[in-house]
Amino acid sequence: MTDTAHPYDALTPDRILDAVEAEGFEVNGRLFALNSYENRVYQVGLEDGPPVIAKFYRPNRWSEAQIREEHDFATELVGADLPLVAPLPLRRTEDTLGRHGDFLFALFPQRGGQAPETSVEDTLYRLGQWLGQWHNVGATRPFEHRPAFAILAGITDNSRYLTDNHWVPVDLRPAWDSLIPDLIDACARRIDEAGPVDSVRLHGDCHAGNILVRDEQMLFVDLDDCRMGPAVQDLWLLLNGAEADQGAQFGELLEGYETFREFNRRERFLIEPLRCYRQIAHSAWLARRWDDPAFPRFFPWFTQPRYWSDQILALREQLAALQAAPVAIPGQY
Repeated sequence: MTDTAHPYDALTPDRILDAVEAEGFEVNGRLFALNSYENRVYQVGLEDGPPVIAKFYRPNRWSEAQIREEHDFATELVGADLPLVAPLPLRRTEDTLGRHGDFLFALFPQRGGQAPETSVEDTLYRLGQWLGQWHNVGATRPFEHRPAFAILAGITDNSRYLTDNHWVPVDLRPAWDSLIPDLIDACARRIDEAGPVDSVRLHGDCHAGNILVRDEQMLFVDLDDCRMGPAVQDLWLLLNGAEADQGAQFGELLEGYETFREFNRRERFLIEPLRCYRQIAHSAWLARRWDDPAFPRFFPWFTQPRYWSDQILALREQLAALQAAPVAIPGQY
């Protein structure tokens, strides 16, 4: 491997199959790459049963201790009868985390399904019930190695990374540079309005694409972004549509959630700061991953001026959202 090669260049089909076979699984040579950008994920055929899903963690993103915390959390959740696709014990070691060369990897059972229709009230109620139980488990103790959501620091650091590394086009820098401090100030005001909130172990990226529904059964997947944070982080990504629709959806989620766990309603003041954080973090994520050949191939528009002008427009709209009233929950002020 040359100095300019990306670590994933070494993850050849033979190495993937060798890694799985070394852990006691008899592979049949069938290998299909699945959609994943942060890590590399494959369906691996086995001789003695259904395929498994092999996830090879991106080198140097999470430490081994942080990945093990993810796996331990998954084990806790499954032990509490929560519907989650958790890593399988490896046959050779009974551990859930394997190592092959420079790569840490895990195997998961293959599960199918479709994303839930979150505009359906009953679906939101059921999701709320599961998340209330999830956060009861998440509140029993903190992560020791996984990070916590830090909204203001995250916006500041990610924006600085983009500007210091010249991702924002020169002619758009004045607009970007004047907008970011206003966004940080507006987020800070909203965080102050929320007041003190509890931090629990979260899914962290709980959007509809990370939930599978099949035969009316729900399954959560992908704890790769689990971390400490406010409960609302696992709720707001399930909201969509117009403001009035989101308020009704939030109310339905909370009705289910509060059958198992009390929710601090002032956390709704954090929704727009969290959305702002996510918008800027996404651009910084693409920039930080640009040395991975998959990213220029799948996100060619990222380096185009149009992308950045659209981002500035979206962030201006986000500033307006931060300055407006928070999402209204039916029956709440």
